[in-house]
Amino acid sequence: METIVRAACPHDCPDTCAMLVTVKDGVAVKVQGDPLHPFTDGTLCTKVAHYAERTYSPDRLLHPLKRIGPKGKGEFKQISWDEALDEIAARLKAIAAVNPEAILPLSYAGTMGMLQYSSMDRRFFHKLGASQLERTLCSSAGKAGIKATLGGSYGMDPEHYQDSKLIVIWGSNPIASNLHFWSRAQEAKRRGAKLVAIDPYRSLTAEKCSQHIALLPGTDGALALGMMHVLVAEGLIDQDYVSKYTLGYEELKKRLKQYPPDWAATTCGITLEEVVQLARDYGAVKPAAIRLNYGMQRHAGGGIAARTIACLPALTGAWRDPAGGILLTTADNYHFDHAKLERPDLMPAKRPRVINHSKLGDALTAPESPVRAVVVYNNNPVAVCPDSSKVIEGFAREDLFCVVMDSFMTDTADYADIVLPATTQLEHTDIHKSYGHLYVLANNPAIAPVGESLPNVEVFRRLAARMGFDDDCFRDSDDALARQAIGSGHANLAGMDWESLKRDGWKRLALPASFAPFAKGGFHTPSGKCEFYSESLKAQGVDPLPFYNPPAELPSSNPQLARRFPLNFLSPPVRNFLNSSFANLPRFRDAEGEPSLELHSDDAAKRGIADGDAVRVFNDRGSFTLKARVNDKPRRGVVVAPSVWWKKFARDRKNANDLTSQRTADLGGAATFYDCLVEVERTGLT
Repeated sequence: METIVRAACPHDCPDTCAMLVTVKDGVAVKVQGDPLHPFTDGTLCTKVAHYAERTYSPDRLLHPLKRIGPKGKGEFKQISWDEALDEIAARLKAIAAVNPEAILPLSYAGTMGMLQYSSMDRRFFHKLGASQLERTLCSSAGKAGIKATLGGSYGMDPEHYQDSKLIVIWGSNPIASNLHFWSRAQEAKRRGAKLVAIDPYRSLTAEKCSQHIALLPGTDGALALGMMHVLVAEGLIDQDYVSKYTLGYEELKKRLKQYPPDWAATTCGITLEEVVQLARDYGAVKPAAIRLNYGMQRHAGGGIAARTIACLPALTGAWRDPAGGILLTTADNYHFDHAKLERPDLMPAKRPRVINHSKLGDALTAPESPVRAVVVYNNNPVAVCPDSSKVIEGFAREDLFCVVMDSFMTDTADYADIVLPATTQLEHTDIHKSYGHLYVLANNPAIAPVGESLPNVEVFRRLAARMGFDDDCFRDSDDALARQAIGSGHANLAGMDWESLKRDGWKRLALPASFAPFAKGGFHTPSGKCEFYSESLKAQGVDPLPFYNPPAELPSSNPQLARRFPLNFLSPPVRNFLNSSFANLPRFRDAEGEPSLELHSDDAAKRGIADGDAVRVFNDRGSFTLKARVNDKPRRGVVVAPSVWWKKFARDRKNANDLTSQRTADLGGAATFYDCLVEVERTGLT
């Protein structure tokens, strides 16, 4: 007998696809997109289309394990759940009795459902009084910048991009990371729209756009300022919109005199014509839309860059049309009740310290107030955190008690004391919002847990009981948690109930079909207007007007460092991985071949490097070896290592994050993965 179960993709991607899982005799035999879902439209990426392979992989962790060898060697023995949970509880109790802040939860976005990502786990660590983790690896600079200008993570409805006449794809490769936006952009192009890709790298997306502007890494804010100068100078401003719905235009107008288009062209390493023509197109073509993504904010000036770009639609009145405006993320439209889910009221009156995820290496190696225990879930920090050698130094500490919850033996799990087998998305209940569309989705479990694996929610329920946490909230069922998530009473959740959501799989937020969020103002800022001048930034000690904040390691901003390490190093997502997820599965590793470094032919020739050579990439933080691909996709002076490979599958058990730094961005405490200078040399290896 076959049944079809409604589910949702859990991975860190804007699309959050609606899925249908076909189950026969208790086995998932097919995973496909739901053809009725208006945004994802029945299509899955190649990774998730093969999700059953992931669930039934012979490498799945099936039982709890205990380390029996040196940390990092991956030597373990099987133990029972009772033995594992008893030991974890005993160790955490002993540490908490001295100082609960010595315990650190280390979770991120490997699974983005609200139950497995941020419900019972947060309650557990709040009650414990553990250190709080500031989760900053991906998006926090851009979100902080957008908030300063628009008031939060809001923007245009992505279902309207096919009606745009100009689409600027800024710091994004949607063919690899936002497939269903890309299908709409293609439809717009078929209807005559111009697509402009702004990226230092000629990605798969840039190759298929009408125009590719290959600026220097981290100079996006300079390009936006130069564009704004032209818009003002040539009268391409919607004065009515600006006067009614913006704050600080006159101050901005004066500021823009500092940033003429020839300055922008020089700063960005592009032509004056490119700056001026982009501004003229943007000011004249209507409706004009911008799709930002997180690549452009992963540098020291990333927050202010996003804030600056977000000013553009208000200057031209692009917000008047549903197919105009800008989008980085839709996340703040949902208004889920995170306080009910996470229960911050369980924390002690004196709030525990906050540790920045981007500075994990420093946190795990600090001699003062050391971290003595970590619980890792939805995360693979040994592979994905910056300044990897320091992260490994921390995980290798014999006095650090480490628990890892995962479906696979990751690079991080090799350093664990206890490993707990986690369910995949086909095996547990969850509820999802999206950061790339406007639908709430339910995930129903399609099959029983494989082996002895358990959902994160259940693990923390059992741990809470062993710790003696008797608050009623630790006994909430999965269904109760899901109801709490959508129980805020916000107007956007009107008509949303968990039973019908489970039955139907998804439901759109209660927003108009023709959704133009700021057509008549109504921004979520303190003033209710688009804030060219931001008092909230001023209160943080940040310039309240847009300005150019350069990367820390661009050759022009750090010439002394660039004399030794003259190449900008970027590590964008590999098409067949999703961050470090899927990177262990043979189908996807085989599709990628091996870790590679893409170089412009001029940069390769200067170093005597030919296509296919083994090369060493290095700076003061570390090095790793990989295969050269001389293909001119990066602009001159830029090298690109598509990532993130697990270290255990790399030539020298290293990856791109051996080179990246723990420096954080100007806003949001964010990681600066793409703010990195390196040198490259042939190794003589084959």
